[in-house]
Amino acid sequence: MEPTTEVVTARPAPALAGFIDHYLGYRMTGYPPGLHRGLPSRHLTFIVSIGPSIDVVAQTDPRQRPEDYRCVLSGLQASSAAIAHSGDQEGVTIALTPMGCRTLFGTPASALWNTSLECADVAGPAGDELWERLQGPAPWSRRFAICDDVLGRLAHPDRLVTPELAWAWRTLVDSGGGVAIGPLADRIGWSRQHLARRFGAEFGVSPKLAGRITRFERARRMIERVPAHITIAQVAATCGYYDQAHLNRDFAELAGCSPTTWLAQEVTSVQDGSGVESAG
Repeated sequence: MEPTTEVVTARPAPALAGFIDHYLGYRMTGYPPGLHRGLPSRHLTFIVSIGPSIDVVAQTDPRQRPEDYRCVLSGLQASSAAIAHSGDQEGVTIALTPMGCRTLFGTPASALWNTSLECADVAGPAGDELWERLQGPAPWSRRFAICDDVLGRLAHPDRLVTPELAWAWRTLVDSGGGVAIGPLADRIGWSRQHLARRFGAEFGVSPKLAGRITRFERARRMIERVPAHITIAQVAATCGYYDQAHLNRDFAELAGCSPTTWLAQEVTSVQDGSGVESAG
């Protein structure tokens, strides 16, 4: 059977904008069994399986034992996880921002740093409801509407990240990880030390590491999408690395392999929206 991939994205309901960047539904069939690398990202990992559970065989924190998840929720991370798959995968990825973690679950993203949990362990019955209602055949538009319904009821308007930290996070992400902590602190009117302390307490990462992860994610997506005649050295220059060796070092530390090894080993990604359809 020829491998097939179906990936569809959609924006969440307006009330969830800023907390969830997008939904991504994926269905992959006919691929050989293998391992998928769950890589560092500016989003928390939030994936609802449809059918077989998500088999995390190596956690980002080696002290956490391997686990199967119906609906996995993980904090920000600075290393890769390994997920085993049979070749057939289906589910919905929810691009949850660090601001959304507090608003939906009443906890700062730092509380989930480098940790994977079953969503129901954080969200209670709503986590089970989300998984149960997404099972079985349905149009993607229906599945995304279910996400809007369940997550919209979880969102609490009084549980918000402080405006200064939310602005600092968005500015850093919008810059592709290129803005330094000094200009961020000056604009807010805080010292760099105070911003770093508050930023880490809320998000679980320092501004410097958040910028590094954002830059890495941008480079990874560019490597995945650009034509073959665009070199990794050109990607490195575009994304603000000193040179290709700098990019390679970041890949080795954050992904656990080189860019060329990642490209050779990785099946079509189900964690970003490259080359996908839109549901609306």
